[in-house]
Amino acid sequence: MQEINKISPDALLEMVREPWSPVIIAGLNGQELKIARFRGEFVWHLHEHEDEAFMVIEGAFDMHFRNKVVHLEKGEIIVVPKGTEHKPVAEQDAVVLLFEPIGTINTGNTGGPFTREAEPVP
Repeated sequence: MQEINKISPDALLEMVREPWSPVIIAGLNGQELKIARFRGEFVWHLHEHEDEAFMVIEGAFDMHFRNKVVHLEKGEIIVVPKGTEHKPVAEQDAVVLLFEPIGTINTGNTGGPFTREAEPVP
């Protein structure tokens, strides 16, 4: 039987220092719960087969779409449907929970220097 533990996002804040480098904090039903620090501009990208959900734990960020920008504050959630081009932008540090299917690449179809494989919490 797998060990059952609680998760404290506050305790994880210090573990995510490097921007745009998600850390896996849990897995369930083919999904991963990740935490990441957003700082600056990410890249335009899309996920052909995966929806993504973002929940702001600390700070704020803007989710850019080709036709609009959605501003998110602490406690707010946005779901980006598969196939939707998007780009997160954080003027100041933001810490965000991400809900994604296992194996989702953070840069989707774009690749490049921001691409990181999510690592489990040490």
